[in-house]
Amino acid sequence: MPMLPWFTESPADRLVDVRDTSLSKLVRDDMLALILKGELVPGQRINEPDVASRLQVSRVPVREALRALESSGLVVSRKHSGVFVRQLQAVEIRDLYQMRGLLDGFAGRCAASLPDRERHALAAFLDTSVHAMQEAASQHDVQRYYGGNLHFHWAIVESAGNGQLIDSYRGIVQKLHLSRLKNLAQDLGMQASMHEHVAIVQAIQDSDPLRCEALMAHHVGDAYARLRDAALPPRLQTTLPAASISE
Repeated sequence: MPMLPWFTESPADRLVDVRDTSLSKLVRDDMLALILKGELVPGQRINEPDVASRLQVSRVPVREALRALESSGLVVSRKHSGVFVRQLQAVEIRDLYQMRGLLDGFAGRCAASLPDRERHALAAFLDTSVHAMQEAASQHDVQRYYGGNLHFHWAIVESAGNGQLIDSYRGIVQKLHLSRLKNLAQDLGMQASMHEHVAIVQAIQDSDPLRCEALMAHHVGDAYARLRDAALPPRLQTTLPAASISE
C-alpha cells in the first residue's frame, strides 16, 4: 500500500525509547500510519483498549490521539458508539478536490517561477518521476503509479517554500487518500494522467508560470472527474470537462 510522501513508517517500535516527544503524538502517528496504509479502513471502529494494549500505554494518550485525529478530519466520534475512521461523502470529496486544484495551481505557478538552478533541478526530479510512473503504468501496477503520483505533486508543493500551503495541502490530501484507498485496484486514467504530467514538467522547464498553473488545476479537475465517474453506475457516468469541476 503506497504511503503519503511526507509520512514515515509507524513509530510503534520507538515508543519505549522516546522520552522528549508527547506520548499522545506518537500514538496519533501510529494510528495515522494505519489509516493511511489502509489497515484501518473508512467506517471501521477504532477500539481504544486494543490500541492501548498493542502500544503498551494507558488509554489517556489514546483518547488524546483520537481527539487530534478527529480535529484533522480523519476520524469521527459518535456518541455511545465510539470513534470511527471517516467515510467521506461525495460533496466533501468534491469540495476537497476543488481546494486541492487551487493549491496545486498556485504551487505550479511558484515552481515555474523558481530561479533557473532550482527549477531545472525540480524538472529533472519530476522527469524521473514521470518515467517511473510510465514503467508502473506499462505493468498495470496501479498502486506503484499512485505512489509516484503522490511524490510528483508533493515535490511541486514543497518547492513553493510556503509553510501554510504545505500544511493545508497535507491535510487535504490525507483526507482524499481515504477515498482513494478503495480504488487502488482500478486504472483511473493512468495514460491520460501521464500526458498531463509531461506537459506540467515542460511548463516548469520553460519557466511558464501561468501555463503551469492552468495545467495543474486542470489535471486535478480531470482526476476528480475520473474518481467521481468510477463511483457511478455506467449509465450515469459523464464526461464533464475539467473546467466545470475546478470552477
